[in-house]
Amino acid sequence: MGDAGDGAGALSLAQVGGTEPMTSRTKIVTVALILAFVALLLYGTLASQRAECEVCVEFRGGRNCASASAASEAEAAAAAQTTACGPLARGMDASIACGRTPPVTRVCRAR
Repeated sequence: MGDAGDGAGALSLAQVGGTEPMTSRTKIVTVALILAFVALLLYGTLASQRAECEVCVEFRGGRNCASASAASEAEAAAAAQTTACGPLARGMDASIACGRTPPVTRVCRAR
């Protein structure tokens, strides 16, 4: 009779409902689809960034600069100022006050 070591009772993965290993064509198609998806995400994110600003802010004795990009110059400048104020302001009141402080420098350019 069949003994466990002779392989007579062994079933392949396909026979027990498993899947066979991916073929090289399937792997290539899968990698291509993943790369296409990543490229679409990058394009969608970067295409909407039309302006870039660098803003420097002085607040309560400290100075910090940051840059940001956005669809418009006003949005990019506001985002850069918010980012520059981050390390300078402690608490919501200080964050609001820093955001309302005119920047020391503001350099924007179209992308």
